[in-house]
Amino acid sequence: MSVMRFDPFGDPLRGLDRLTSQLLAGARAPMAMPMDVWQGEDGYHVALDLPGVDPGSVDITSERNVLTIRAERRPGYGENDKLLVAERPHGQYTRQLQVGDALDSANVAATYDNGVLHLSIPISAAAQPRRIEVRQAGEQQAVSVAAKPAGVGATAGAGG
Repeated sequence: MSVMRFDPFGDPLRGLDRLTSQLLAGARAPMAMPMDVWQGEDGYHVALDLPGVDPGSVDITSERNVLTIRAERRPGYGENDKLLVAERPHGQYTRQLQVGDALDSANVAATYDNGVLHLSIPISAAAQPRRIEVRQAGEQQAVSVAAKPAGVGATAGAGG
């Protein structure tokens, strides 16, 4: 599993532009969702910090091995309220995770508890290790062809 950041160009001045916008607007824009990713015996697990986010605003989509997580945190004050200090970020959050073919992105499970979104991504059945039984082939009979000596046309098979 690899992580795709939402900022594909990595422009160092983009952070400065965001800071300037925040100062002029008087509010903080949302930052990236901090996350932990680990692999367990049952697959991969992702924990994303989303404090103060309404679980109903969380949207998780899967398309072409990319999981996209979107969430929104709304401010507690209204448009007509006089804003004195706004240090808590609000707005829309987006994070994308690139998952390989070995993961079953169709069966992702998501839970939200105490401000943490937890995703469980199972390993696909086709990618899980499995034991292959080796069978002993049964005796094969030689097939003789009219113009060749006996045994030359013998065939070998895997048996049953």
